[in-house]
Amino acid sequence: MNDTRDYGAIYIGGEKNANQVMTSVEAAEYLKMHVKTVCRLAKEGKIPAKKVGSEWRFLRRVLDNWLSMELV
Repeated sequence: MNDTRDYGAIYIGGEKNANQVMTSVEAAEYLKMHVKTVCRLAKEGKIPAKKVGSEWRFLRRVLDNWLSMELV
């Protein structure tokens, strides 16, 4: 049986990596920042994120767009 499901993350749509929903820990690893820094930036509205309950969530595609704008 070929089981290609990924149980480690939630995906929206067809593009696995671009639409990956990340936790603050995953976003911090992706951005190579400390998790507290990522959460602080999200709280201050300086990084695109959504609060789900008490946790922050980040879309990889949106983070990629944010990074490209920050580096210009």
